[in-house]
Amino acid sequence: MKLALHNKILIVVVTVLCSLFFEYATLFAQSSADIEACADPQDETEEKLCEELDRILEEEKLVEASLNNQKAQSATISRDLNIITGQIQKVSLDIDKKNIAIKQLDKDISLREQTVSQLNEKMVRGKSALSQLIKRTNQLDDVSLAEMMLSEDNLSSFFIAVDNYATIQRSLDSLFDEIRDIRGLTEGEKAKLKKKQDEERDVKASIEGQKRTIEVKEDEKELLLSFSKESEATYEQVLAEKRARATQIRSALFRLRDTEGITFGQAVTYAKTVGKLTGVRPALILAILKQESDLGNNVGTCNRAGDPESKKYYSIMPGPVHYANYLAAGSSCTYAESPCSWRDDQTEFKRITKQLGRNFETQPLSCPIASVGGWGGAMGPSQFIPTTWASFEDRIESTLGVSIADPWNPEHAFTATALYMAELGAANGGYTSEHTAAAKYYAGGNYATSYGQSYGTSVLNHAAGYQQQLEFLDGVD
Repeated sequence: MKLALHNKILIVVVTVLCSLFFEYATLFAQSSADIEACADPQDETEEKLCEELDRILEEEKLVEASLNNQKAQSATISRDLNIITGQIQKVSLDIDKKNIAIKQLDKDISLREQTVSQLNEKMVRGKSALSQLIKRTNQLDDVSLAEMMLSEDNLSSFFIAVDNYATIQRSLDSLFDEIRDIRGLTEGEKAKLKKKQDEERDVKASIEGQKRTIEVKEDEKELLLSFSKESEATYEQVLAEKRARATQIRSALFRLRDTEGITFGQAVTYAKTVGKLTGVRPALILAILKQESDLGNNVGTCNRAGDPESKKYYSIMPGPVHYANYLAAGSSCTYAESPCSWRDDQTEFKRITKQLGRNFETQPLSCPIASVGGWGGAMGPSQFIPTTWASFEDRIESTLGVSIADPWNPEHAFTATALYMAELGAANGGYTSEHTAAAKYYAGGNYATSYGQSYGTSVLNHAAGYQQQLEFLDGVD
């Protein structure tokens, strides 16, 4: 009975220790507001916030030094308890910093909202004045020169009227210029406001993740405290279990779409390599490919041998006729003959499969998604359409040092995903940038729609899980 209980404790400890060496990878490490505001505090509130920030930064240095010292020691229960305690302190201090950043961002957002509101009011007043001037000008334009001269009592009055007309025209020009300036200022302030709102969203998302980290580490601490009653010799079994768990994670199958799966360890290697080259988080790259693999029945169920005409490559993707009609209509499908498309995927698909020695008539492709609409024909794990893959071929080949980029090769697919996500802004980091990039990866220009946004959210949820697994594996190495 005691042995069975002991084994259960071991399993639970190993499970929660998955983040023992976890250094939380913040989505938004430190808001630029910290630096900007504290470089030149504007009021007493900002001065106090900056004093608090200085205190936190000093305390953070002490905690970091203590953590480094503990990690340099041999693995023991007491050492690991100290590490967890230090990690909790470090994350808590980082949350404190971010809360200061949020206060500063709130103030900046409020001021910018007020500026935008004032500019909008000024714009309304300007447009009203402009309307009155235009109305007055039109009235004067309706009167001929002869009528104006005949209607005046004398020549002097006539020239006064002409001068008034010229003044109105100058006022009109001045108002036009002012309204254009106000419009430009308003758009600029709106863009700055949007940026600050995104920054605040990123900081808040990071804090929520860090709070979950603290909860996990508090559980780890409680379990280690209860387990500390056991001998240190027994604790070696926990470390052995941890290493065994790491081996199990690495050897697990990482399922890929439209090709054979690879081990999770190999997937991690690919993701880390291209992540370093592109600046995209490895966990995010893994999350995209997992999302693409988990889309259910829409996995390579078109263009297979025996499929009906409606599922063949020439039915599910645009071809040369579509593209020719697009060009004939002046690079537009608005008044073009049907069928029409701005791309020719069929020709690129044939070229790609030919140079890889694949049969374009039976190479499985993804079918169109009925709920979303549009075309099908996406290829391989990264689900690139042929024309998009063609635009990345040179970069993939250059990055990997290969002669031909293969959309069905796992390593090539990882590289393509990372390059594309970087191009979409994921390398900027932060919840907003990564979420938007993931949504665009799936939905393109329709990324703001519900299906684009839900895709982005799902990817970020996967990425959070992979981030913890990666940190666990790094800790075991």
